[in-house]
Amino acid sequence: MKAIVYYQYGSPEVAKLEEIDKPVVGDDEVLVSVRAASVNPYDWHFMTGKPYLVRVMAGLLKPKDRRLGVDFAGLVEAVGKNRTDLQQGDEVFGSGDGAFSEYAIARKSVAKKPANVTFEEAAAAPMATLTAIQGLRDKGQIQAGQKVLIVGAGGGIGTFAVQIARSFGAEVTGVCSSSKVDLVQSLGAHIVIDYTKDDYTRNGKSYDLILDMAGDRSNEDRKRALSADGILVEIGAPTDDIGVALVSRTWAMKLSSRGGTKKMITMLAKGNAADFVTIAEMLETGKIKPVIGRTYSLCETPKAIAYLMEGHSEGKTVITVA
Repeated sequence: MKAIVYYQYGSPEVAKLEEIDKPVVGDDEVLVSVRAASVNPYDWHFMTGKPYLVRVMAGLLKPKDRRLGVDFAGLVEAVGKNRTDLQQGDEVFGSGDGAFSEYAIARKSVAKKPANVTFEEAAAAPMATLTAIQGLRDKGQIQAGQKVLIVGAGGGIGTFAVQIARSFGAEVTGVCSSSKVDLVQSLGAHIVIDYTKDDYTRNGKSYDLILDMAGDRSNEDRKRALSADGILVEIGAPTDDIGVALVSRTWAMKLSSRGGTKKMITMLAKGNAADFVTIAEMLETGKIKPVIGRTYSLCETPKAIAYLMEGHSEGKTVITVA
């Protein structure tokens, strides 16, 4: 099969399209014939090996698994003997191993694709939607009527977060660049702040919940924008952070939250079958509509990763697999 692989850490040039063996499905796994995939920061963190804490999982000196890509949508090719939830031919989407290829392996994080969404739309949803749901619902404890601020509202996670926060009945404010203001408004944000013209930490307004994908402001600045019992959930951090800096940043947020009612926390999404069923329901009912900014072919995957690394992508970047 054709797949994007890498043998060393580095820039997108280390990712190559090669012919490799088709993976063999395990007893608890599903083999998926991939029709579309999407690019996440997770992918280029593994490709570059940065922050260096990534190498604890990926391999200290070189990657242990040479395949790249997580989010996919496609057709079930084969199922392990212990799987009874899916069968050959089912249209599915989810997160697994080696999504930038003709075949990928999935485990728990997979669900049937709703018939009313395309493979490209379904592939755009998994990791970004999962992160938005768990950030807002689980860590942020979102409630109807709250004032919720989404920082990075025009990006991959942010476009889903705006829609999900609206579905919870919150008053949503999105922060984005000038070029994405119209997009964020179209997704249902009640208010949109163009960060090139207005500073949400100094405009005198406060929010019950802030979901921050940028992480480019000081803790004191961001605390100023929280209401008395507000919660800030940070997802990601400035891209030049390395392992020690990330740990320091996390502890700084914990210390900043001590002795007060305002909370500041970081999070990483965790895949589970139940949340993927929830994502499928949201897609089917139209509660969320994936925003696809750019589409690339499988052989153009290194270009797609490079584009995402620039940090200005609109919505999700999708890979089509013939």
